[in-house]
Amino acid sequence: MPANATAPMPDLPEVTIPLGEMVPSRCRHYFNGGSDRATYRSRRYEFGSSTQYMPLVRAFLDTCAAGQSRDYRYLFTLLGSELANNALRHSRSGRPFGVYTLRCDRTRDGLRLTCRDQGSRNGDRHTDVHRRIHLKADCHGLDPDAESGRGLAMVDALATSWGDNGIPDYRQVWFFLAYDLRDSAWNTQP
Repeated sequence: MPANATAPMPDLPEVTIPLGEMVPSRCRHYFNGGSDRATYRSRRYEFGSSTQYMPLVRAFLDTCAAGQSRDYRYLFTLLGSELANNALRHSRSGRPFGVYTLRCDRTRDGLRLTCRDQGSRNGDRHTDVHRRIHLKADCHGLDPDAESGRGLAMVDALATSWGDNGIPDYRQVWFFLAYDLRDSAWNTQP
């Protein structure tokens, strides 16, 4: 074998560990689904680039909404999962070794979730930070036959408000969901 060649990697056994084992002990209460800790003002966690972390993402979101109604928790988790999926699918956060951060801020009236990703997949082309390009929900995104565009359309239809910073190289997308779902499109009961 030449001096500069590396030995081939031997076949290694596959190992499966619970996702919870990857969470530092100081953050485990972020994922337990309960409200056993004192009320928080802000909570954030950085997730890896694999969709295999989505159960952990959903546990984080559900725990952020602990203490609220079942519908509220479900809706908050659904919308937050959409932001996480968009970060994985449309940004460098979805590439190997990529990360994205979810930050939940508790207010008197509701929860605000911000997803910060590593920017557009066109990483070699930087945009002028003074020229903002804001995201828009696809007006046909809620069409059952649509193949894509449902995520932001759903956030647009169901969140109290939403937006983004408009900087593709350092995207932050947020939504606010008021605790009172009475006037929400989610609440279709008369």
